[in-house]
Amino acid sequence: MRDLKIPSQRHPEKAHRPDNAQPKKPEWIRVKAPSGKGYAETRKIMREHRLVTVCEEAGCPNAGECWGQGHATMMIMGDICTRGCTFCNIATGRPDELDVFEPGRVADAVQKLKLNHVVITSVDRDDLKDGGAEHFAQTIRAVRHRNPGTTIEILTPDFIRCGPEALEIVVAAKPDVFNHNLETVPGLYPEVRPGARYFHSLRLLQRVKELDPGVFTKSGIMVGLGEDRQSVIQVMEDMRAADVDFLTIGQYLQPTPKHHGVDRFVHPDEFSAYEKAAYNKGFLMVSATPLTRSSYHAGEDFARLRAARDAKLGRA
Repeated sequence: MRDLKIPSQRHPEKAHRPDNAQPKKPEWIRVKAPSGKGYAETRKIMREHRLVTVCEEAGCPNAGECWGQGHATMMIMGDICTRGCTFCNIATGRPDELDVFEPGRVADAVQKLKLNHVVITSVDRDDLKDGGAEHFAQTIRAVRHRNPGTTIEILTPDFIRCGPEALEIVVAAKPDVFNHNLETVPGLYPEVRPGARYFHSLRLLQRVKELDPGVFTKSGIMVGLGEDRQSVIQVMEDMRAADVDFLTIGQYLQPTPKHHGVDRFVHPDEFSAYEKAAYNKGFLMVSATPLTRSSYHAGEDFARLRAARDAKLGRA
């Protein structure tokens, strides 16, 4: 995997966007630069196995902390996405062909990192008939075969251009957590998430539960994109109507001036209020902080999620 940042020519659609000022970050979302022995070892393993991570490609602010603990979120099917979401820093363009050996390398890396819980995501692959569903399934099976004690969380695309069998293929591979992020409120979809459809994504999450009631479902949104509180509350209600178990809410951070501008930095007290509201609506697990991301503390959150379900079912 490359160490250099993706060249700007791989973002042709971003070159035509107007610049948006990048406001100064408040103290509560500033983080230290990645460093340390643990970070270096994780980085080495990713390079040796030629694996892409969303931590690097999306510029996650928590990479230093997570990698220091050996927790890396692996991004399968390449590092070029077929979508051009205005919040995302992953390259847009024509992806390479799938690497049939990638699932095995992911499984090997999970073993070398000694992960009890792994998060696996991907770019959107609208160029593939099944959206990459079979590749997801093969990766899940490879990880489980090599690491039978590791729980598996996947963060998938919306498979919007595929038939229903694509989702069925992924769910049949039995991930422990199925995550698909709504990303923002429906009113901002045309501007922030072109190519996606809010109610399609909701239905995808609902369908996962119909196919396998035992799997945990998870979804997340960013705030600070221009939404208001009522629209966030409505998203919570929509998610619960789709039987989503776990909600994440984090602050949107603008990658470059060519990306969607930050409307505001949401205060930690507002995140606490969102968390309380979400629990009141029936979510089993909620993570709502400025630095919350889909895979941040995912292993610890999965343990709490499972405990919450056991308590609800009277198994505690």
